[in-house]
Amino acid sequence: MDFSFSKEQKKLRQEVRSFLEDELARELWKPACDAWIQAYDPAFTKRVAQRGWIGLTWPKEYGGQERSFIDRLIVTEEMLRYGAPAACHWFADRQIGGSILKYGSEEQKTEFLPKIITGEIYVGLGMSEPEAGSDLASLKTRATEENDCYVVNGQKTWTSGAWFTNYIYLLARTDVDAPKHRGISEFIVPMDLPGISRIPMIDITGTEAWNDVFFDNVRVPKIYMVGEKNKGFYHVLEQLAYERGGMERLMGNYPLFDALIKFAKETNYNGKALSQDTMIRHKLAQLQVEFEVGRLFMYKVAMVMDEGRAPTVEASMSKAYATTFEQHLANTAMEILGPYGSLWAGSKYVPFEGLAAHSYLGSKGYSLQAGSTEILKNIIATRGLGLPAS
Repeated sequence: MDFSFSKEQKKLRQEVRSFLEDELARELWKPACDAWIQAYDPAFTKRVAQRGWIGLTWPKEYGGQERSFIDRLIVTEEMLRYGAPAACHWFADRQIGGSILKYGSEEQKTEFLPKIITGEIYVGLGMSEPEAGSDLASLKTRATEENDCYVVNGQKTWTSGAWFTNYIYLLARTDVDAPKHRGISEFIVPMDLPGISRIPMIDITGTEAWNDVFFDNVRVPKIYMVGEKNKGFYHVLEQLAYERGGMERLMGNYPLFDALIKFAKETNYNGKALSQDTMIRHKLAQLQVEFEVGRLFMYKVAMVMDEGRAPTVEASMSKAYATTFEQHLANTAMEILGPYGSLWAGSKYVPFEGLAAHSYLGSKGYSLQAGSTEILKNIIATRGLGLPAS
């Protein structure tokens, strides 16, 4: 197997790096952990769109460039490496656009895809509910057919980016009598429809990355249903693989990783750099090895997608592995920094502007987000290894 990148791919990577370094030099934003989901910056998304880096793999007839998933992964890897504020376009580019491309009508493709590519449409994820997290098929939000629309009632929780998105990808039950996996449909819903309300969910880091979203007799035109009625759950299984197999599962906290390595090299203790301390050097070396293995997992997912296959097993493997790495990174940072690691941004002696504390607190939820580790292991066991489900 050839692990090298082509000349065109190397050029693309350098173009993205140069763009991001120029942005940092002009102090347009600061690198942050979890910026792909928490850092809302429409102006940045517009500048990325002008470079043609949104919808990179999509057909040219809708404004895309028909490039490979490896190419797209190069772009997202560099965005994460620099902690860029990419939340506005991340979800639509990562999965919703692809779902529309595969299952949507021609009218939906024409309406949504070009606007996603130009950075005009931001899509939040309306999947989980208070009693339907890991068991997504247990969702209770209903969409009742009525003339030329569906009337939606229910609640979504942990809705990514709902505080700034102008559309929400919604899973709702359209047949209450069907088995739970068979009566669910997909919708792309404008967030300005009457009856939609949101309540901020402030997480342990103090960030409003998610919302509770409520639907009270929301009339959604039928033209916003994506794909075949009652087939939504089977469509979303493939989409979840795109969500789980992205580089953000490994590099969401890369700014901390980078800062920690530099800190160990530049900080002296007892006449030598911290990186020369045997225990610290071993900890950092272990992180570097784990990180490089994780990158191979992510590129494997992209390779499978370029082959035209859904990376269900590969994405589950990469996400389960990457979650462990990011939690290990946060723990190691706290071990090396000691009490200083728990200081928050703004404190007098805080290292890295509080990245360590933010990462440590945020990392506790990584093994739950986008599919719990237990669920991922079940997928690996049953679909990857062929083990019995019970």
